Amino acid sequence: MLENNHEKKPKKYAGILAHPTSFPSPYGIGDLGKGAYRFIDFLANSGLNLWQVLPLGHTGFCDSPYQPFSAFAGQPLIIDLDALKEYKLLSEDDFTDMPEWDPVHIDYGTLITFKTKLLKLAYERFTDPDYEDGLSTDEEQMAAFASFKKDSSWLADYSLFMAGKDFHEGMPWYMWEDSLKAPTKRQRTTWEKKLANEIGYYDFIQFLFHTQWMAIKEYANEKNISIVGDAPIFLAWDSADVWSHQELFMLDSKGYPTEVAGVPPDYFSETGQLWGNPLYNWSKHTATGYEWWIERIKYQLTLTDFLRIDHFRGFDRYWAVPYGEETAINGEWKPAPGINFFTQLQANLGYDLPIIAEDLGEIDDSVIELRDKFNLPGMKILQFAFENPEENDFLPHNYTRNCVCYTGTHDNDTTLGWYQKAYEASKDKLRRYFSTDASDICWVMIRACFSSVANMAVVPMQDVLKLDSWARLNTPGVGEGNWAWRFEDKDMDTKLEERLFETAKLYGR
Repeated sequence: MLENNHEKKPKKYAGILAHPTSFPSPYGIGDLGKGAYRFIDFLANSGLNLWQVLPLGHTGFCDSPYQPFSAFAGQPLIIDLDALKEYKLLSEDDFTDMPEWDPVHIDYGTLITFKTKLLKLAYERFTDPDYEDGLSTDEEQMAAFASFKKDSSWLADYSLFMAGKDFHEGMPWYMWEDSLKAPTKRQRTTWEKKLANEIGYYDFIQFLFHTQWMAIKEYANEKNISIVGDAPIFLAWDSADVWSHQELFMLDSKGYPTEVAGVPPDYFSETGQLWGNPLYNWSKHTATGYEWWIERIKYQLTLTDFLRIDHFRGFDRYWAVPYGEETAINGEWKPAPGINFFTQLQANLGYDLPIIAEDLGEIDDSVIELRDKFNLPGMKILQFAFENPEENDFLPHNYTRNCVCYTGTHDNDTTLGWYQKAYEASKDKLRRYFSTDASDICWVMIRACFSSVANMAVVPMQDVLKLDSWARLNTPGVGEGNWAWRFEDKDMDTKLEERLFETAKLYGR
């Protein structure tokens, strides 16, 4: 995918993994405001041409971007509030009771209450024709809002779903009354009238997110920076997509899964991992020509330039665990449509797939064949290269061009934190491999990443800043305290830009 023309040398990318929630901002969480634009300037000044984000969806349980309420909707928490001041939908007086925020850690509990209150206030003013400075009389803005609603085929399902959750005080959809859990057309119309104001609010915040994000993307692209997005293969059970397309998932007549996702027991876990996401009814997807999936990926590729798909192996085979099991032991491998799916996806897109395959973990030959048939780059993690002191595929001398090299990902410890905890045999192998004393381990690994033959080289912002485990973004299997790390504006200094620029230039990126 990264080499559309095999007759000429492909473009080489170097960039940083940083989710917008981590950006500097005065409002408790990174957002799409000045901090985002400053970060893009930092990338450009550093000679970098790639920015990778995590899934941009509206987060639900445990604030994880990998368990969103929708496969399409954006994260309201990263809407730029300063822009709402410029629209005169908010004023300085509305911020008099703003909490004092930790600049390097997100307090989601306090944040959600604070920001939701302001977004709802902005919506009230947006729709109030008597509000002195309201946009309801701004024909251009209202036309853009109407156009967004018309063009977003997913929006009506998402907004009714979220309004339904609010009406039921957060209760999951499969516990709602039948008239909304699985509504007829008439019942749906009744609920849409009943919840019209709440639905309008969710339409509005998605309009804000989309408008602000597309402006961010345009700014990045103008500076020759491409954005890598991220899409989890499975969806949360309590999500708008599962609720509105129950026939596309393995659910019973009451909306409960018949089997759920996970991975089998392996070297890392004697009981496997039980994720609990409902599985796809692939026969139904195939019968529709994968209409929902194609719409999903097409939409994501309007938001980003490349798309990493998490748990890529699930398109070849997936581990199906009967619902109600306490572990993943008693599952079985079942086939997914693989080649047929990607063939139809490519035909619908009309160009080579700009997709990165997350091919980590236990991968067999059929997954590799599927990845390579569509020329999709896989992932190489430098930390993994030295966890096993023996020869392995993650060592840079074994790379091919068509891959993406990372020092670590959002699921890894920071490079410094990892090295501090590594076995001595691993440290010894690393020091000998790179002929270094590892006194500046983060930049040893960054240089290794950039100097590899991989067409893409990506490093988390925590490694660029040489931070240890306190800055780790996610610890898999731990339910609390994740996704909360932030950095400050002062971290993006000129010396760091110069060091990144020299490193990227030195290795031809």
